[in-house]
Amino acid sequence: MLRSLHISNYALISGVDIEFYPGFNVITGETGAGKSIILGALSLILGGRADTRVVTDPSAKTVIEAQFDITGYDALKQYCIDSDIEWDDNTCILRREIAPAGRSRAFVNDSPVPVAKLREVAMFLVDIHSQHQNQLLSTPEFQLRVIDTLAGNGRKLTEYTARYNAYRDAVKKLRAARAEVERSRQDEEYTSFQLEQIEALGLVEGEQERLEHDREVLENMSNIKASLAAAIAALNGNDGSALELIDSAAAECRRLEGVLDRTDDIPARLESVSIEVADVSRTLESLDESLEGDGGSLEAIEDRLNSIYSLCHRHHVASGDELIAMRDTLRARLDNLDNSEEFLHELERKARRLRALARETAQELSESRRREAERFARQLREAAMPLGMKNLQVQVSVEQVDMNATGIDEVKFLTAFNKNQPLMPVGNGASGGEISRLMLSVKSIIASKMQLPSIIFDEIDTGVSGEVADSMGRMMLRIAETIQVITITHLPQVAAKASHHYKVYKEDAADRTLTHISLLDTDERVAAIATMLSGNSVDEAAMNNARSLLTNVNPNLFNGTV
Repeated sequence: MLRSLHISNYALISGVDIEFYPGFNVITGETGAGKSIILGALSLILGGRADTRVVTDPSAKTVIEAQFDITGYDALKQYCIDSDIEWDDNTCILRREIAPAGRSRAFVNDSPVPVAKLREVAMFLVDIHSQHQNQLLSTPEFQLRVIDTLAGNGRKLTEYTARYNAYRDAVKKLRAARAEVERSRQDEEYTSFQLEQIEALGLVEGEQERLEHDREVLENMSNIKASLAAAIAALNGNDGSALELIDSAAAECRRLEGVLDRTDDIPARLESVSIEVADVSRTLESLDESLEGDGGSLEAIEDRLNSIYSLCHRHHVASGDELIAMRDTLRARLDNLDNSEEFLHELERKARRLRALARETAQELSESRRREAERFARQLREAAMPLGMKNLQVQVSVEQVDMNATGIDEVKFLTAFNKNQPLMPVGNGASGGEISRLMLSVKSIIASKMQLPSIIFDEIDTGVSGEVADSMGRMMLRIAETIQVITITHLPQVAAKASHHYKVYKEDAADRTLTHISLLDTDERVAAIATMLSGNSVDEAAMNNARSLLTNVNPNLFNGTV
């Protein structure tokens, strides 16, 4: 339930802290006192759009914070854990801050979150029902959701959604495969021609790179051979070569055998160097002998490379290896085309199988909805008749349609408010007051299934009075047995039913008018309800009438036992 609400620097509110209680809470006040301001602040907590015009003091930020008691309410826990939001088993805190410059920040349990995430969390905690939402009653989506809620179709809907999405994915894959096969068939001749061109070239992986290396060697043959000759001469020539000098040094070191440290073994080490240099020289000589290329071999390499370059350009690729990859792709495309009929048949079989599974679940949903539709029509008629609609007729139509994201049903609420009036879709010919009473009746029926801690009614009782108003108040009181109810009302009959009564009022400060809210004690409640009954001229009769309304709900209110 909503435990407390803090509002600071918001419109006409400098700062208020409101404690709410379980059961039925009402908020009253004169027109223009600021009830809508409090509701507007609360809507920001629920992810509503921020407006810098509500920031009264430009030197401070606007803060709205709501604390919810969620003891024993685990519906939100997994969502917060999955979203990496701090979690407390007893309290959930939603906070919204608006800076004077317009920047808005949102928090859940002190974890900063996007406003969209704040809105999703709030949907687990509270339902605000304002007058414009009465129009939802005439929408097929809302009507279907009501029936599913009452029928307890949550798990079945989850199962259906998974099966329907799997079916839709299979259909998309089938369509894409058909389109690809059709394109391949149209391009089959050209694809075969491309493949023949590439295969005729007989490319092997890495060939282009090797040819380009060989061409570079052949083009620089004279320089390469000159360098090889110089290196060989330096290592093993006839005049002061490296080998001669090393051999000479080794001979001189052997004469110094008595002088040199034997452990250094310098003569042997020089002999080893001589052997290594001789081996290097032979390797260079072998390379020199192998580089006997001629103009014919260079011309052949150039011709081969030109063929590769030409085909690369024609097929818009950068290298021979990419041509090889393209060859493999074209070959696979033609192979797939040969097997396309069987491939498409398999996709079709899978789509039909998934459609049958989705249809099976949709049929189960439909049967559940039809059973609930009959039951709900009776409940709605029984709930609404005491609200001044004694001639009300209700029929809930469940008609089969093509399978879609919600199943195979279209739900329509059909009503007639007067004798001899034909049944029509709800909203056609109904007054605003009748729609309000119907919506309240719907909320009273689904309250136990809503799995929400709190519901807020914003003047849902507008346009009614007398006995009907009394009945609407009793209906809200019954809803409050299941979940916390907070109602903004102008009706004394409704206000008297609440367990806690709050009054919104304005006061003039030195330089501005401020909105306040206070929880009324018993005497203040009597005075407030008497004012609602008779206006500003409150007399003893109005006070007695107010006491009577209050004791109708709680007979012990004035005898000191409460």
